[in-house]
Amino acid sequence: MPQSIAAIRYAEFGGPEVLSFESDSLADPGNGEIQIRHSAIGFNYIDIYHRKGVFGPKLSLPATPGIEGVGEVTAIGAGVAGFAVGDRVAYVGGPPGAYATHRNLPAARTLHLLDGLDDTLVAASLMKGLTAEYLTHRCVSLRPGDTVLLHAAAGGVGSFASQWLKALGVTVIGTVSTEEKAQYARARGCDHVVLYTRDDFRDEVRRLTDGKGVRVVYDSVGAETFERSLDCLQPRGTLVSFGESSGPVDPVNVSTLGAKGSLFLTRPSIAHYTADRREFETAADRLFAAIRDGLLTVDQPRCYPLSDAAEAHADVEARRTMGAVVLLP
Repeated sequence: MPQSIAAIRYAEFGGPEVLSFESDSLADPGNGEIQIRHSAIGFNYIDIYHRKGVFGPKLSLPATPGIEGVGEVTAIGAGVAGFAVGDRVAYVGGPPGAYATHRNLPAARTLHLLDGLDDTLVAASLMKGLTAEYLTHRCVSLRPGDTVLLHAAAGGVGSFASQWLKALGVTVIGTVSTEEKAQYARARGCDHVVLYTRDDFRDEVRRLTDGKGVRVVYDSVGAETFERSLDCLQPRGTLVSFGESSGPVDPVNVSTLGAKGSLFLTRPSIAHYTADRREFETAADRLFAAIRDGLLTVDQPRCYPLSDAAEAHADVEARRTMGAVVLLP
């Protein structure tokens, strides 16, 4: 029997104003799917990319954004094992559609939630924490004593990554836009913080490393920082370009990487680091254990009602938020 729901929809690509809050109905879950009632929905920058239609294949319209959520199983489709109605679960990845009170999703993308973990905190940390996990543990092999540059160090991914990097014995240079964010980044593990609105981070990296450069740059900003990020690397260093909040990066002439020091460049996606179910579960276990054991501090997120998703999008794009954002149905 169809389930009555409320969801955010958009019928055209564009700014936050294209998002509308609508009533709808949801069919029973299909083969390999479960249906959940959301208790909290994670907000991620990829939601903005999807809304704009600028990241990967464009979604068929009308569409509902969102790839992360926490909730309770309310129905189970055919061919699903290991889940029962009433289970607390969390998910990340798979098809968009999280901005809704209820949704169907592949059981293969769903994780059982450990007792004692708060739903809102999990929604604030799963996507960002798993991104930080693969960036710091699997994307590049890091050693104690390495120095890295982390852009957007006070953001959702940045705050997790800086804590994990510090635990690995890595020196972290973070970039932020305000002094308030600088204080936050220092509290989350950054050894040095650069206000990119005041100082050229390339000059500061040279100063802080005595001209040697850093071994890795983690760049989620894109167009505004890419070229200067390359200049921050030491010979045979790696630029990890994992976002484009300022716009897409222009095509790169591969000979530039050689001229600047035999550099490495990667454009990773969490989809390829969690596609294998065992790898996905191992990464989630590492994240949940780090939160449970206090290795990672999860701040209370900034919460918006689901109906105010357009306001949340506008605030995040304008960099008026710090840390994670969660939508509450």
